[in-house]
Amino acid sequence: MSGGVYKLPEITNETNLMYAPGSAERKDIKARLAEMGQSPIEIPLRIGGQDIRTGRMAESRSPHNHKRVLAKFHQAGAEEVAMAIKAGREARKEWLAMRWEERAAIFLKAADMLATEWRSTLNGATMLGQSKNVFQAEIDAACELIDFWRFNARFMQEIYEQQPSSSRGIWNRVEHRGLEGFVLAVTPFNFTAIAGNLPTAPAMMGNVVLWKPASTAVYSAYFIMQLLEKAGLPPGVINMIPGSGSQVGNPVLESPEFAGLHFTGSTGVFHDMWRRIGGNIEKYKTYPRIVGETGGKDFVFAHASADPETLAVALVRGAFEYQGQKCSAASRAYVPESLWPKVRDRMDAMLSEAKMGDVEDFTNFMGAVIDEKAFDTIKGYIDFAKSAPDAKVIMGGQCDKSVGYFIRPTVIQTTNPRFKTMEEEIFGPVLTVYVYPDNKLDETLQLCDETSPYALTGAIFATERTVINHMSCALRDAAGNFYVNDKPTGAVVGQQPFGGARASGTNDKAGSLINLQRWVSQRTIKENFVPPRRYEYPHMLEK
Repeated sequence: MSGGVYKLPEITNETNLMYAPGSAERKDIKARLAEMGQSPIEIPLRIGGQDIRTGRMAESRSPHNHKRVLAKFHQAGAEEVAMAIKAGREARKEWLAMRWEERAAIFLKAADMLATEWRSTLNGATMLGQSKNVFQAEIDAACELIDFWRFNARFMQEIYEQQPSSSRGIWNRVEHRGLEGFVLAVTPFNFTAIAGNLPTAPAMMGNVVLWKPASTAVYSAYFIMQLLEKAGLPPGVINMIPGSGSQVGNPVLESPEFAGLHFTGSTGVFHDMWRRIGGNIEKYKTYPRIVGETGGKDFVFAHASADPETLAVALVRGAFEYQGQKCSAASRAYVPESLWPKVRDRMDAMLSEAKMGDVEDFTNFMGAVIDEKAFDTIKGYIDFAKSAPDAKVIMGGQCDKSVGYFIRPTVIQTTNPRFKTMEEEIFGPVLTVYVYPDNKLDETLQLCDETSPYALTGAIFATERTVINHMSCALRDAAGNFYVNDKPTGAVVGQQPFGGARASGTNDKAGSLINLQRWVSQRTIKENFVPPRRYEYPHMLEK
């Protein structure tokens, strides 16, 4: 029983460690990487706090060294889905009844554990399993996930503080209940922080969750699950059930207890899941909440007044950090003729220097793309551009999967603003540039707005304030996260809430109060301290 109105610890963004030569954090991560890579581990399902082994096995391999097996993991099917639903049902009553401060304490503890003794473990798993260099792992698996857990606790408190007014003799209250049923969290390979946030945001608000991590990121997901349980998460609140989409997703969506979907992944998969939910709508006890962040065809648009040096750096970092496998990565650019020669030459110089290879070599700027399927898809786009009459590969284009799935950062220049690689999501280290006449600014802004069905992130570069305002207005609907004189990647929790609209998702901004609001159902409570004792109203009296 609580004896006070508790105040959360002060919430601030976690500081990035830099892993410079000679630093303590560099020594720690090097030692942890050597330890983790010694032999494969076995990863079971985690249902109701118990290890579940199905014998239906798959492997986690390092993308930059695909002969290296990191783990063998068990896969779920319909039977295990039913077990997970049952475990969630059994955990829900006690979890929902727990005071919000007690739930917050679990995730605040997990954040502090990740900031200290677990930091090198989760960063190392992300490096080995997802081929992120040490800095990309740090800003993701450590800092962003820490921020999610800390800031979400603050957002939870702010939601609970949203209360109605009361008149004399009446006390009005609003209870923000967890959803009736369970939430399915489907998480991607590219951000460990997303994998940690999508199941825990609903859980923090009193929900129970079935979590299906991407098969290419089960290795890091396993350590997240271990961390949460060591931080005090009760059994059954989050149940980790890796497996194929059909074997896990289909039986989940057939359950009458399905109450919500928290999704990050491809637009096509999201469409399919939404259709299935719609087709099953009469089965469900409640209308499910559907929250999704999907694809992107993110742009950088430069005006003639832009600084070519900062623009070139933004294009290189925005397009090629983590091999372009960010939902927010720059994938198409619009550069004026007057600026292009300087920007092109500066990009070429930087990309000629940038190294790629094994992420355990800290001098590498890039690692490998996630798997062979991604490699073949990305290579297909590059080969298409090489043979097209209206495009030319002007930088990179080399692909080699003999050791790892390596694709050099590739820049395509096209004379066709609706060229295939200007329109379709590639999700790899490929940037397509359309060079436009300086006097065609408005026409090109319209092209940028209309070319892609997506609207996730975008950036503009200019120095003239009137131009910045004009470009911003022209591209108002083209991006949910909009950047001025900065690359379109790197959103920080609590500073730039993340999400997009159009074909990029429901824009229920991760890293904001809006997202957590989706995981509660309000109950309004009116208590009358002095209830009436007669049925008549004054107007009913004759005198």
